[in-house]
Amino acid sequence: MLLSHLETLNILSTPVWVVSVHNQQIIFANTAARKLAGNSLLGPLRNGQFSVQSLQSLESYLPHLQKGDQVIEIWTIHKEGRAFPLSCRLSLAQFGLQEPVIVFEGTHTSAANVPAPGSFLSEARPYRRDQSGFYERFFQTNTAPMLLIDPANNGQIVDANLAATRFYGYTRDEMCMRHTWEINAMGQDVLPVMHEIARLPGGHKPLTFVHKLADGNLRHVQTYAGPVDVDGVRLMLCIIHDITEQKRLEQELEHAALRDPLTGLGNRRQFMQLVENARTQNPQRTHNFSLMLVDADHFKAINDQHGHNKGDDALVMLARTLETGIRESDTVFRWGGEEFLILLPLTGLEGALHVAETLRTAVERFARPDLPSVTVSVGVVQYETGEDFTSLFKRVDDALYRAKTSGRNQVQMG
Repeated sequence: MLLSHLETLNILSTPVWVVSVHNQQIIFANTAARKLAGNSLLGPLRNGQFSVQSLQSLESYLPHLQKGDQVIEIWTIHKEGRAFPLSCRLSLAQFGLQEPVIVFEGTHTSAANVPAPGSFLSEARPYRRDQSGFYERFFQTNTAPMLLIDPANNGQIVDANLAATRFYGYTRDEMCMRHTWEINAMGQDVLPVMHEIARLPGGHKPLTFVHKLADGNLRHVQTYAGPVDVDGVRLMLCIIHDITEQKRLEQELEHAALRDPLTGLGNRRQFMQLVENARTQNPQRTHNFSLMLVDADHFKAINDQHGHNKGDDALVMLARTLETGIRESDTVFRWGGEEFLILLPLTGLEGALHVAETLRTAVERFARPDLPSVTVSVGVVQYETGEDFTSLFKRVDDALYRAKTSGRNQVQMG
């Protein structure tokens, strides 16, 4: 039933991708989308050379889409050896699923319509300031940084209001000697993006960029850009909102949400996010890896005999010992309680068993007079092609169970 719903999208001439919000994966691409971008994964489309979003997390879009806000993203499409931007309009859909999905509909599909950097040479009448005009008074008295940009002339900044000169640290004349790509961290890659945005009707949720100030500092900004006609000259009006502090707080909260507060290690959520990102952006790294599940032996007895504070200290010690003993490419996560999960990329079973035995020995030999001694049991498995993660985790858990029921303080493979 679901497939029949989705296949009706094949009659559309515009490219359409249906994306799972929960898994952040493309679950369907219509014929036009496959013709345009092949079987591209979501990661490279949303995080490519020309990609720009309002929000990085798809879940964050849900309240905006539910309210009917107009949301767009710029994706990076690779075709026939060339990369170019594609505007996508976002909407919510159900398609008979328990959870809503986000539909990304491409609004322009021809790479040939995207001029290369340096090709925006305008023959139009140049913009001239009218000091007494209504638009000039509105522009200069607005407290938000505002730029007027000529997209047909390499993104030339033709005017900047007082708030913009204060924000960027340039005089008005200095601003008007620059182009957008000189203040945007994307550099000249922003020109095709700007060209794409200029073809939109406006009214969409602002997009997020990183801008460079005169003193070299970088600021995260949300930029609303829409077409405007000033005395017969077609320009883009850009309204800038500094969100650097908001971004910093978001990153701190995200960091806290992904870390175990006791050991400072990544938690289960971070592991799942890391694996999901690898599957969408670098799938070859998910086809050859091993997992190790480490469990502190008799840990309840340690808590009972020495108290929970000493038990916590022992867990921190164990975390540091595991971190010190792994290779640079490996990552340790606190899986829960006294269990730790170790991800070993590009590692076969034999190599993983060697690392596991090295760690087991290091923990056994560690001694500090103020801490109880600890040993660990370890289960090790190598990912098998085509295996889902439920099966993989069952195998590593079963291997750990065998290590514990066979006497503990040992390594078992699954």
